[in-house]
Amino acid sequence: MQKDFNNHIDKNLSILKEGKLLIAVSGGIDSVVLAYLCKKMNLNFSLAHCNFNLRAEESDKDEAFVEGLAEVLDVEVFIQNFDTKCYATEYKRSIQMAARELRYDWFKELAAQLKFDYILTAHHADDNLETFLINFTRGTGLNGLTGIPMINDNIVRPLLPFSRLQIEAYVKANKIAWREDASNASRKYLRNKLRHEVVPILKEINPQLLDSFQNTIRNLNDTALIVEDCLKDFKERAIVSQDNYGTSYKVSEFKKSSNPKAYLFEIFKNYGFTEWNDVVDLLDAQSGKLIKSNSHRLIKHREYIILTDLNDSERSEESLFINGDIKDIKTPIGKLSFTNVEGLFDVSKNTIFVDKDVLKFPLEFRLWKEGDTFQPIGMTGKKKVSKYLKDEKASLVEKENTWVLTSDNQVIWLIGKRADDRFKVTKVTKSILKVSV
Repeated sequence: MQKDFNNHIDKNLSILKEGKLLIAVSGGIDSVVLAYLCKKMNLNFSLAHCNFNLRAEESDKDEAFVEGLAEVLDVEVFIQNFDTKCYATEYKRSIQMAARELRYDWFKELAAQLKFDYILTAHHADDNLETFLINFTRGTGLNGLTGIPMINDNIVRPLLPFSRLQIEAYVKANKIAWREDASNASRKYLRNKLRHEVVPILKEINPQLLDSFQNTIRNLNDTALIVEDCLKDFKERAIVSQDNYGTSYKVSEFKKSSNPKAYLFEIFKNYGFTEWNDVVDLLDAQSGKLIKSNSHRLIKHREYIILTDLNDSERSEESLFINGDIKDIKTPIGKLSFTNVEGLFDVSKNTIFVDKDVLKFPLEFRLWKEGDTFQPIGMTGKKKVSKYLKDEKASLVEKENTWVLTSDNQVIWLIGKRADDRFKVTKVTKSILKVSV
C-alpha cells in the first residue's frame, strides 16, 4: 500500500509534497495509517486531535494514544477538548453534527493561525460508498451522488482510492497499534447500519463493488461537469442584476427550458429550499408572492424571481442623526456626505442640492415607514411614500431597502430615488448644501 500511496501522491496530489500539512487523527485505524504513510513518504506534517468528551475515560485514552503516536512519529501534535453535548444543545444540533462543526472549525482556525497549507482527513473508498448510500436513501440530486471530493478548498483526502481492507492489511503487515471506537459497532447510526448490514450484502453480490463504484463516481463527476457548464450558460442568460440585496432572474428563461423544475433545483438547491413544487409555482404566481427557507427568500416580482438573503428583510430600525457640522457619516448603504457649495452641479440620483436654511437639525437617516409622505420635486401635492414606490413598480426587496433623510419628520430625500420639493434650491436660497451617497 505504501508504494501505491506514494504513486497516488506523486500523480494526483503532488501539492502535498511541498506543503505544510495538518493531519486530523482520532486514534482510529484510518487516521493512524494515514499518519504512518505520510511519515514514510517524508511529508511535512503535524497531528491534530479532538477530544469530544463523549465516551468518558475512553476519550481520554484516545487523547493519550495520539500524544504517544506523535512521539513515535516525532511530529508536533495539537489537542483540543470540547464540551460537545453543551454545544449540541445550545445550537440545536445532533451530537454527530455538533462534533463535525467543532472539529472542522478548529482545524481551519489552526490552519489559519499556524499557516498550514492543507488539512488531511482519512476518508477512504468505503467511506465514500457509505456517503453515497446515505445521500441516495435520503433523496438527493446529482451532486449528492458524486461522492466525497478528494480536494475541497484546503481539505484533502489522500486515502479516497484505498479500501478499508487495504488499510487493515497495512496495519497487520506493519504491526501498527490503533484505538477502536466502540460506537463504530453500534447500529443506531445510519452510517453504521449501512456499513455492517447493507454494504456486506452488496459486496457479496458484486465482489468488485468498490471498483465498480469508483467507475460510477468518475462517470457521475464527468456528467456533473457537463451540467455545471450548462448551468453557467443558463445563468448568463437568466440573471439580469446582482447586487448586495439579491440576484434577479428572468422567469421567461426558466419557462422556455425543457425542464424548469430541474433548473430551479440546481440553481437554488444550496439555499435551504425544500418545497420544490412551491418554487415551480412561483413562476406563474402574482407579483409579491414569496417563499422562505431558513436562510433565504425567493420573491416573484413582475417577470423576475429575486433571490435574497433572509437577513436583508430584518434590517435594524435604528436611526442615524446628523448635526449641522457633520460632513460624512457611514450608513448601511454607503457614505452619506454633506458639503456646502456655491452652485448646482453633478446632479444625479445619488446627489441632491437643498436649501440649508430650510433644514432643521439634527437630520435623521432611517428606513421609510408606513405613513411617510413627501412632495416629489416638481409636484405641488404630497404623496405617500408607499404609493410612490408602488407606482414606480419597486420590488419587495427595493421597498425593504429604501432609506429616507428627514428634517423635523419631513422627508427631504427618498434616497437614490426622488428629492422633496419643499427643500429645493430657489432664487432666494443663500446657503446651498450638497447631499450625496
